Amino acid sequence: MAVDLRGRHVLSLRDLTPEQILQLVETGYQLKLEHHRGQPHPLLGGKTLAMIFQKPSLRTRVSFEVGMGQLGGRAVYLGPDDIQLGKRETTEDIALVLSRYTDGIMARVFDHETVVELARHAQVPVINGLSQWVHPCQALGDFLTVWEKKRRFAGLKLVFLGDFNNVARSLIFGGLQLGVNVTIACPSEILDSKPPDEYDEVIEWAMENGPRHGAVLTICNRPKDAVQDADVVYTDVWESMGEKGTKTKDFFRPFQLNAELFRLAKPDAVILHCLPAVYDEELTYDVSRLPNSAIFDQAENRLHAQKAVMAMTMR
Repeated sequence: MAVDLRGRHVLSLRDLTPEQILQLVETGYQLKLEHHRGQPHPLLGGKTLAMIFQKPSLRTRVSFEVGMGQLGGRAVYLGPDDIQLGKRETTEDIALVLSRYTDGIMARVFDHETVVELARHAQVPVINGLSQWVHPCQALGDFLTVWEKKRRFAGLKLVFLGDFNNVARSLIFGGLQLGVNVTIACPSEILDSKPPDEYDEVIEWAMENGPRHGAVLTICNRPKDAVQDADVVYTDVWESMGEKGTKTKDFFRPFQLNAELFRLAKPDAVILHCLPAVYDEELTYDVSRLPNSAIFDQAENRLHAQKAVMAMTMR
């Protein structure tokens, strides 16, 4: 582990350097190889992770809990009935108490400011398991999957179809730093409704940082143009958890990843979806099961990428 992240918070890939992101991906890849060879890696023996969940999740809970076990430690689940950040007890006090009990805190929250406040007061590393602003652990698993399939990052074209959401922003923050050209294809009606802190801030960051790493961000509202010659085609649900009924799905229908649209990508293009999927909305079932699809490799890689985050920050 040439890059030292010991004691660091991981709240957004924007806060990390390209070298740190690449080290996390490479470490996740090595941990996956060791796991598949049956080789133990108890890097966090005797350590404990507190897992705070404001919203439920299959992949986040299981991957962090199993990951801590594979690293030789243990995880403690704290659901909405166990802990109410900023309500029953201040976030500051919760961060300080958990710092006395555990060696790290993972939080899956609604408001990004909640995980920022946890990190502000915690005396142990805080990992963002998801916030409405970004989803860094998902993106690390995604880039691990891209590395497995393509063995490179520089010059690849990654296309994200759908909402300009937390996953899209994390792909931008991580992808551009790795030299990946990122295209976001999103309906104009959705882009026009985004507040400045969810859109303009990201564009400004991309314009400043993309050229440093030989990568560009493209935003468009034409899915066919976007997918043309793509190396990676990524889609996500049109309405995230907590947003049901808030978006007009008709805006998104031309952005569905179906066989006709996917034929415009390169023949060896990789299909990604962070799951859960609403089949025959953002992604047709038949496309999800093509040989090009890596969505279940991607789901597994959440485990190994997050083990890398925990191992490098909590050791």
